[in-house]
Amino acid sequence: MKKGIPVFQIGKKGLSNDFITTIKSAFAKRENVKVTMLKSAGHNKEKTKEAAEEIINGLGKNFTYKIIGFTIVIKKWRKPKR
Repeated sequence: MKKGIPVFQIGKKGLSNDFITTIKSAFAKRENVKVTMLKSAGHNKEKTKEAAEEIINGLGKNFTYKIIGFTIVIKKWRKPKR
């Protein structure tokens, strides 16, 4: 049985280094992770994009993201980017 994609939530406290570290550890077993912006974090397209950029900067250059509504889907590249 396959497990689903891990889903993390950003709330009113926002992002922290621990949050990014937790996402990094999820990529040890997965290629995709979802991060949702809760209403308490501010349902705003700009804040969602800023959060996605901050997460990607914290993870490194082998990751990319796609924003769907207030959900950030992060993907790990199989081959390292150069």
